[in-house]
Amino acid sequence: MITIKNRFIPFGTYKAINLFGLVFTKFPLSHSELNHEKIHSRQLVELLVIGFYLWYVVEWLIRIIQFKDLKRAYFNICFEREAYANEANLNYLKHRKWYSSFRYLKNK
Repeated sequence: MITIKNRFIPFGTYKAINLFGLVFTKFPLSHSELNHEKIHSRQLVELLVIGFYLWYVVEWLIRIIQFKDLKRAYFNICFEREAYANEANLNYLKHRKWYSSFRYLKNK
């Protein structure tokens, strides 16, 4: 995974964004934040990149309608739920089963 430190991406208050396996950040990332992005990289591979982004956007739009709250919608996307739930476990990817993200489809 390649990390690119720059002044422009990600937008807003986000610390990092993983675009096609490249992590863009404005600040140095902690080990758990890097692990969070590594989890997203694995999700990207599983769904052949385009499938990940399609699912991500569709689920986000559904969650916006469901919760009527952008932040809550974001935190309820299955990919984000898996990454946040396991970011502190630096060994998670060694034992993670394929398509584990879909275990996180239930609402919070």
